[in-house]
Amino acid sequence: MGLRHNFWGTRWRHWRQRLWGGQTLATRGLMWAVASGLLLCMLNTVVRSITLDLNVYQSMFLRYFCGFMVMLPFMRGGWAALVPNNVKGQFWRGGVHTIGLMLWFTALPHIGLADMTALGFTGPIFIMLGAAWFLNERMRADRWVAALLGFCGVLIIVAPKLGGSDGVYALVMLLSSPMFAASFLITKALTQTETPKVIVFWQALMVTLFGLPLALYFWHAPTLWQWLGFVLAGVFGSLGHYCMTQAFKATDISATQSLRFLDLIWSALLGWLVFSDLPSIYTVLGACVIASSTLWIARRESRRSRLAEPAP
Repeated sequence: MGLRHNFWGTRWRHWRQRLWGGQTLATRGLMWAVASGLLLCMLNTVVRSITLDLNVYQSMFLRYFCGFMVMLPFMRGGWAALVPNNVKGQFWRGGVHTIGLMLWFTALPHIGLADMTALGFTGPIFIMLGAAWFLNERMRADRWVAALLGFCGVLIIVAPKLGGSDGVYALVMLLSSPMFAASFLITKALTQTETPKVIVFWQALMVTLFGLPLALYFWHAPTLWQWLGFVLAGVFGSLGHYCMTQAFKATDISATQSLRFLDLIWSALLGWLVFSDLPSIYTVLGACVIASSTLWIARRESRRSRLAEPAP
């Protein structure tokens, strides 16, 4: 048994080194961003299925409460290791993120996964502006082009739907984008002084505390399956935000934003598999524009990083 364990452990380290060891820091950041997007789309699928039958604000609270509880067994080093260096920044991030979540959860049951994800793609525009103004990141022309192309793809998807019965909820979903953008910018700033573990832990704690009053007001006892769904959502959410924080730590935040457009692919597939939501022709056309911009900027960022790093 021990030999078999050592064999698979050696094989895992070998393949991990082949996949991960030869990548540049920027490329690793992009890989973290892709993993984060996939995990958060899986989270959205689980939470949307629950909010169809349970109050959205109670769902918001339970999603983060379960995420907080899921993390506790993996927090090594005791509580001292979780004390942040910037307590004020953690509170600001938690408050801003909670406001964005309240808007997002309000619209969630009324909008399909693919359309919801597409509406969230306005976030990179706010993030790139904020990164240039507040974090002093250099805004290269190709990043702007990739973001604008992706935004054009979003408009192709969203424009035909804004005049329908769900138009109000689409606007509510759009309003959440600048709030999430501000939250992500605060996260990027916090990575200078905090570890990803501390940032994810305090996000879950703050949203849980800020979301508790509304959850109690609308409380209705969840079923066993809903509790299991929230635990699963907690796992997906905690892992997703951990990967996102690792991506922000590894590379410029603006460099990761074009890869968010891949989330539309995951959302369309999950929406079709779980809710039988078939993407419209506008969704498919917009996705092609978005995927093209994503692949283009990913290649340019990888090439730029390899040229900038010194030879071994």
